[in-house]
Amino acid sequence: MHSFSSKIVLFALLIFVVGCKKEPDQAGVIHADIKNEIKYASGLAIFEYGDYSIVKVSNPWPNASKDYTYILKEKGAIVPDSLSQFTTIQVPIKSIVVTSTTHIPSLEMLEVENTLVGFPNLDYISSEKVRALIDAGKVKELGNNQTLNTEVIIDVAPDVFIGYGIDNKNPTLDNLEKSGLKIMLNGDWNEQTPLGKAEWIKFFGYLYDLDEKADQIFSDIEKEYNTTLALAKKATSKPTILAGDMFEGTWYLPKGGSWGSLLLAQAGGNYLWSDSEGTGSLSLSFETVLEKAKDADFWITSGQFSSLKEMTDANTHYSQFKAFKNKNVYAFSGKKGKTGGILYYELAPNRPDIVLKDIVKTLHPELLPNYKSFFFEKLK
Repeated sequence: MHSFSSKIVLFALLIFVVGCKKEPDQAGVIHADIKNEIKYASGLAIFEYGDYSIVKVSNPWPNASKDYTYILKEKGAIVPDSLSQFTTIQVPIKSIVVTSTTHIPSLEMLEVENTLVGFPNLDYISSEKVRALIDAGKVKELGNNQTLNTEVIIDVAPDVFIGYGIDNKNPTLDNLEKSGLKIMLNGDWNEQTPLGKAEWIKFFGYLYDLDEKADQIFSDIEKEYNTTLALAKKATSKPTILAGDMFEGTWYLPKGGSWGSLLLAQAGGNYLWSDSEGTGSLSLSFETVLEKAKDADFWITSGQFSSLKEMTDANTHYSQFKAFKNKNVYAFSGKKGKTGGILYYELAPNRPDIVLKDIVKTLHPELLPNYKSFFFEKLK
């Protein structure tokens, strides 16, 4: 997701004859014989039926009241009448609009970024390849997610529009669908496990008929992640960690069940709010945070700051923390796109293997002596 708040802060088949083609029954549900191609993502399921696939997106935002089913069919494929009520998209698609920067890396890893024809608030995109397409006028500005320019979207006429929601009301997407556009919801941002977020590359893989390529990319990420996970278990210490910082008078930091908290724990750290319930962000006062984390060994900030001076310029009381005094403050704000977008927000959910390795390097440098962190750097 690419707004600030989201930074601190996304099927039984009946078999009538053994060996015949499996088809959904009249309820459009899936038989146990059909394997879900998704392993980690809790909000995504994909079922293959030869020349078409069924994609189910559930819980695309917290407490979503319905699931969404999509049919991806190859040219000439015959889809059962029992599935006619669902949005059907012919694959491979040739053009796409996505609406979150977290969608960009999937397109780039699949080498289909040149099919992107529109995006809301282009300045948020950091990818050098996509920025080159923007500079060449090949990707249209669509406004922002709250006030999308529907006329431009209809004019560029993407084969599919990938949206995301934050609640059960999305009139803009409803209107686009009434205009004839194919709308799919992507819930990668609502996944709470690192590999669950990353596995959404398969969602895009099936759209481009590149499912095998997407499987291989994810398999490589999974392997690297698990290798680092095993390495982190060799750590002989568990340093305490403070996260986040103040924004508009409130200190935001991840709750104990969140993606960020899990990564800190898996990297061999003792995140001081790991026992808090929930998956969003905590909103605390400065005094509350200082009382609990004054002596924390490490501090990983939200990405607002690029130096220690910037921090104390914003709030002189930051200097009271032991991690600040010892210059053990780390941030991911250093890598930015040329229009100011922070690469971490775009790429990190797709590459948890890199994030985990960075945090292990930060907390336990002896475990990765030859590794240079990609996202995180110590503030000076």
